Amino acid sequence: MALPWKLKFFLVSLVVVSLLSVHTADASSFNLSTLIRGIELPAYLSLNSGPDSSSCDGNLETEQKSREETTADTAMPLKLHLNHRVAREPSSSHKTKKQTLHESTYRDTFRIQTLITRITERKNRDSASRAALGINLGRKVGGAQITPTTAPVPAPQLNGQLMATLESGVSLGSGEYLMDVFIGTPARHFSLILDTGSDLNWIQCAPCFDCFEQSGPYYDPAQSASYRNVSCSDPRCGLVSAPDPTRPCHGPTQSCPYFYWYGDKSNTTGDLALETFTVNLTAPGDSHSIENLIFGCGHWNRGLFHGAAGLLGLGRGQLSFASQLRSLYGHTFSYCLVDRNSDLNVSSKLIFGEDKDLLGHPELNYTSFVSMGNDNLTDTFYYVKVKNIIVGGDKLSIPDKTWELSKDGIGGTIIDSGTTLSYFSDPAYAIIREAFVKQINAYPLIEDFPILSPCYNISGVEKVDLPSFAIEFADGAVWNFPTENYFIRLDPDEVMCLAILGTPQSSLSIIGNYQQQNFHILYDLKQDRLGFAPMRCAEV
Repeated sequence: MALPWKLKFFLVSLVVVSLLSVHTADASSFNLSTLIRGIELPAYLSLNSGPDSSSCDGNLETEQKSREETTADTAMPLKLHLNHRVAREPSSSHKTKKQTLHESTYRDTFRIQTLITRITERKNRDSASRAALGINLGRKVGGAQITPTTAPVPAPQLNGQLMATLESGVSLGSGEYLMDVFIGTPARHFSLILDTGSDLNWIQCAPCFDCFEQSGPYYDPAQSASYRNVSCSDPRCGLVSAPDPTRPCHGPTQSCPYFYWYGDKSNTTGDLALETFTVNLTAPGDSHSIENLIFGCGHWNRGLFHGAAGLLGLGRGQLSFASQLRSLYGHTFSYCLVDRNSDLNVSSKLIFGEDKDLLGHPELNYTSFVSMGNDNLTDTFYYVKVKNIIVGGDKLSIPDKTWELSKDGIGGTIIDSGTTLSYFSDPAYAIIREAFVKQINAYPLIEDFPILSPCYNISGVEKVDLPSFAIEFADGAVWNFPTENYFIRLDPDEVMCLAILGTPQSSLSIIGNYQQQNFHILYDLKQDRLGFAPMRCAEV
């Protein structure tokens, strides 16, 4: 009987990864006695320093919390430039806004399918994993079960400021923005997609057995003096899914194989490893090196990530780039996305740590993230609780159940950096659309305009006057948007369209990056809340 192709892929992947780990064991293994005990990922990182093997006594949870609070109080924020990926494409300058819109909504369709599938798959996988293994994606080494534990390590004191460049992308299955990073020793340049909807950081690695096209050569671990494999005996190995979770690692020194799936036939498989990541700061010639960052060295990578070298996860999970920097910069990160009409030389910003200018902003507002207790559905995605949509000052009659996130992972609203437009569940979108149609009478309605609706003919109109739009959250916070964040002008057609769509065949709603432009968006995971303040992001 022929095996399903997915099973064949898993089996072949595991065999080849095992062979690779044996082949490179002498070059990439490291002294297990120097490993940091425990599984709290931020503790494993160091800034311009090597692994810390110091022991920790007493109440581990209290010590970890105290150190992270101390770091957050003393560390200067890390500010990085973000690049809009479309700006880097040679053909992008020849595209009209309508063509770009078509491509963005096409990408969004795949993105939404990915998010929905991953939410469903995450729920099913976690249930099966807990039932089969008794822990969250644990591993067996030589018949013994490895159970993650927690042990803190003192975080270094920082005096710098870290800021990265973002670039908007055309990837179908992942985010719109890229960050330039330098990986390894000596450091080599790569552009990685940012994604608030996933956790694992990974890059295409040589030897690349099945990889997508990227700009520049693949990362080669054999050419880096700072590359280290994570072994099967390392508790951190339990944080990733194996290519075949029913088969154990064969020995404690074997490199830890991983498999990460994005739900749209996009996936990456390879070795879990440690490496030095260097990022440029806003000051010319200034940079920071972050050692021992956990990432996936992908030897088999499939999907619509073309052009980028891999992905940086900004999700809530322990493996994400944001979570791993927590011991260095505290529990907050933020970004500020310039509007699409900005000069291409102006970059968006990604900031790790507390930005004093943002915290002192008079219009900074907060809404709480949705928490479901111990349920892992909210481990990666950033859910917020919508209560009302307000159009032209009127609260729309959208049933409360439209916004509910069930324990089965159905529905809810997420804020996402990788989806371009905003999408509301079809019942809510229909009501929102109708509200705008009723309130806009000054401009001719264009029937059957492709993709977006409603659209209006604004030919000869110098200043367009449109109804206001706001989102009210369950805790009372209100997010008011400028017109350019929810209407898009398509020139030279002289058409203005509502930049909101219905979520196809799903009750999930998404606040996309188009609505987030020129707002400083703060992710505060210490107080479990989202912050937002109007800002000229080009000036951050």
